[in-house]
Amino acid sequence: MRNSIFTTALGATLLSLQLGFTATPATAQNTHAAAEAQALIERFGLRESRQPVRDLGNWKVPEKVVVWQNEERLPALRAAYPSITFESVAGVPSLAAALEDADVFVGYCIPAGVNSDHSLQWIMSMAVGVENCVASEVVQRQKTIVANVKKLSGPEIAEHAIALMMALNRGLDGFIANQQKEVWDRGLLADDIWELEGRTVLVVGLGGIGIEIARRAHGLGMKVTATRNSRREGPEYVSYVGLADELLELAAEADVVINTVPLTDKTNGMFNAEFFEAMQSHAYFVSVGRGKSANTDDLVAALRNGQIGGAGLDVFDPEPLPADHPLWSQPRVIITPHVAFRSEKLRERVWILVEENLRRYVNGDKLISKVDMRRGY
Repeated sequence: MRNSIFTTALGATLLSLQLGFTATPATAQNTHAAAEAQALIERFGLRESRQPVRDLGNWKVPEKVVVWQNEERLPALRAAYPSITFESVAGVPSLAAALEDADVFVGYCIPAGVNSDHSLQWIMSMAVGVENCVASEVVQRQKTIVANVKKLSGPEIAEHAIALMMALNRGLDGFIANQQKEVWDRGLLADDIWELEGRTVLVVGLGGIGIEIARRAHGLGMKVTATRNSRREGPEYVSYVGLADELLELAAEADVVINTVPLTDKTNGMFNAEFFEAMQSHAYFVSVGRGKSANTDDLVAALRNGQIGGAGLDVFDPEPLPADHPLWSQPRVIITPHVAFRSEKLRERVWILVEENLRRYVNGDKLISKVDMRRGY
């Protein structure tokens, strides 16, 4: 960050005076919040937008902010911004009505809300995925600014991806099934278990989450390769960073492929029959990105035909996964119900960013993790 916290706070105070409202006075609590926000920005390498929101044309100091299912946060927000009305919404049926006269929505890109008749200036998504906002004609027409919490769930999702990889490799899916049947079988999957050290993992989508996965895989002694959308830069522990057109070549060399891509027009269905045919027959496919990035029918066919060794899946298309779906009963598949992002720390990290971005928005400053609506993330 080029500006210090002090400089940013001073600029916000001066702007507040110009705009005719009083910023929250400096207190020990505010100083602590600013330090927490700065630490978060530095820890995850979060980026500021190029322009302050005051320069984007339709910005004004918000009069009403709707917050999704976080009633307990409102007293502190009201104390910090007494001139702003804060309203908590607890369910989808009341969301559209609450957004009718709101300027800001802190929540999720819920279709019933973002597609309703609103004039929102800014949506602060508390999730990484914002495809419903990007696809919303209302959001696009209103030129609503969207920010999200990209990278903040990186540690949790990375640990979950590594756990799925290790569980598949150590055959825990089979042993847990045998445990339910009270069967002692020491020979189960013995020939299919291999040491991770020296094996190759391909991280598809070397963004915030992908980097966290790469770091952990490297720590296990694995060779890490990766792809990203438009550039080859990566940390030193990634041995090779390829572009999108190198995906199949890199997949053919990998023992494990981990999907972390966002959902865009380019990534929708990218893990298809051609991709699974390129993988080695012993290799595992782990998916913690977006469900629609994988063609589910092609994945099931690859598993049934022995084209890949197994799959660890936290995201799906469709989602929730129907009770009669063949993935449930497919051998060498581990299913978790889109929970990779959860931990005891993530919620607080999200709120640190929410409060920092709200402060920045009220003061007309540059936002953190503003979504590029053309790229979709």
